[in-house]
Amino acid sequence: MTSEDRGVQVLVRRADHPGDLGWMVMTHGEIYAEQFGWSTEFEALVARIVADFASDHDAATEAAWIAEVNGRRAGCILLVAGERPGVAKLRILLVTAAARGLGVGSRLVEECLGFARTAGYDQVTLWTNDILTSARRIYEAYGFILIDEERHHSFGHDLVGQTWTLDLGDRAPTA
Repeated sequence: MTSEDRGVQVLVRRADHPGDLGWMVMTHGEIYAEQFGWSTEFEALVARIVADFASDHDAATEAAWIAEVNGRRAGCILLVAGERPGVAKLRILLVTAAARGLGVGSRLVEECLGFARTAGYDQVTLWTNDILTSARRIYEAYGFILIDEERHHSFGHDLVGQTWTLDLGDRAPTA
C-alpha cells in the first residue's frame, strides 16, 4: 500500500520557500535532542551547513529539498559540491517521526541523486553516525558503500562516524 493509498500526499520540492532553511536547522536540533540526547553542538553544525549553502551555492550544481506530507514540512536533504571535482556531498537528510514509514527518506535521496547525475557528478559521499540506522538502510539501498569509520566524541556523546560513497554510474537504486 502506498502513502497515496492511505490518503497521504507526499511532495518533494526545492527548499525555496521562506522558512525552509530555518526549519531544517530547528527540526534537526529538536529531533536529535529528543531522540538521541544530542547537545546544541549538533544544531550549530547543521546551522553552519545550511548557512554555507544559503550564502554561497551554485544552483546548477547544488540544491536543497523539502518533503511535505499533506502540505506540512516533513523532511529535508541538501546536495553540495565536495572538496574534489566531480564529487558531491549529501547532507542533512532528515525525516520527522510523523512521516517515517511513508517513503519520504527514499524519495528525498532519490531526488538528490537524480540531481547529482544531471549536474554531472561522478560520485556522492556522505558522513553520518552509526546509530542512525534508518538513514543507513536508505543509503545502502541506493548502493552507498561504507568506506571509513572513526570513533569521536561529539554532540555530548561517544559516537562512531561513518563515511559512505556512491559511484553514480555503478548501480540503479533498489529503494
